[in-house]
Amino acid sequence: MMDILSNTPNRARQRISTLLAFSIIPLSGFATDIYIPSMPGIVADLKVTSLQVQLTISIFLISFGISQLFVGAILDSFGRYRLGLVALFFFLLASITIANTDSIYLIYLMRVVHGITVAFIVVAKRAYFVDVYEGPQLKSYLSIFTIIWSVGPIVAPFIGGYLQTSFGWHSNFYFLAIMAAIIGVADLIFSAETLVNPAEFHLQKIGAVYYKMLSTPSFMLGILMLGMAYSMVMVYNLTGPFIIQHKLHLSPVVIGYCSLILGFSWTIGGLIGKATVNRPFFGKLLINLILQLIFAVTMFLCVGLFGSLTTILFFAFIIHTCAGYTYNNYFTFNMSLFPKNAGIAGGLMGGMVYVIISFLTYAIVYYIPAKDERNLSYSYLLLVVASVIVMYVIYRMNQKRTEIISNS
Repeated sequence: MMDILSNTPNRARQRISTLLAFSIIPLSGFATDIYIPSMPGIVADLKVTSLQVQLTISIFLISFGISQLFVGAILDSFGRYRLGLVALFFFLLASITIANTDSIYLIYLMRVVHGITVAFIVVAKRAYFVDVYEGPQLKSYLSIFTIIWSVGPIVAPFIGGYLQTSFGWHSNFYFLAIMAAIIGVADLIFSAETLVNPAEFHLQKIGAVYYKMLSTPSFMLGILMLGMAYSMVMVYNLTGPFIIQHKLHLSPVVIGYCSLILGFSWTIGGLIGKATVNRPFFGKLLINLILQLIFAVTMFLCVGLFGSLTTILFFAFIIHTCAGYTYNNYFTFNMSLFPKNAGIAGGLMGGMVYVIISFLTYAIVYYIPAKDERNLSYSYLLLVVASVIVMYVIYRMNQKRTEIISNS
């Protein structure tokens, strides 16, 4: 593969462009998590319910997820660079609009814009690495993708807690606007188009690729596993701030620190997944799910006896670490299934995962409200048991496929 950025053969410029691509990957996490410590404050300020504020996250996840289903094909045909810059501009405008409104319905509309624009930005930068690099270097960059992506959920609530305490909830969205402006200007200076051979925008051919992926059971069940793994994190994000502030009577800064700690747990799970990449796939995931189930059950039994912030963080940390491990393994597994259509596969996978997350987490917080630690343990246990069941189905399908191959 040629060095696309050798339109200007400056290696330093290519390195800066790569750093910018990495820096923008966590944007989806920032857009989701930076105002998590502010959710109780938004409820009080706008005089709406907690469920209405939680819906702002679900709306973002739905629009982000659905958009990813289609933007991969658009970017493969019309290029990454200009569309990415346009998306950054509209993301900036939407952030400023949210920061200057007190209407929950206008916030809903702008969160749809956030979801669509972030889909274009993230999928374009994901494709950047495939365009520019190849071989071991490409594998190395892709292997740390989920680890870099996890920076958003780690850092965003930590920053958001201080912004909420110092300036109020509107400042979170000013921060997003400033972040988009800085990256956009840097991208304009240092980056360039990386797509050399645009694909023909042929709906029938694109549809055939989508059909092939959607009719591959291992790919689809892998997406379901990814969705349930990250839903464990999102359930905490939607309920934890209300438990900490209303039940435990602690400040938004404490909410930010808790999210920071739990963000590291997800990263640790990803690092362990990378370290065990060559271990037998089903064996390592079975051990991981058994551990997760044990701690989810133990949390359910213990919260009534030792209901405290330390107890919540201890069990959530381990459960999120296991979830990060599952996500890292299945992300790598699914991306390797369709190497010739990595852009569409990545967009389809990311899109469906976020659609699953949005509907699943909203349903959970609707039926199991953010009331106390016990309800949080119910949510974890429900998701872990469902993951065990899906994993068993995948294992049985793989066994049958192996038997058919050996008998043929």
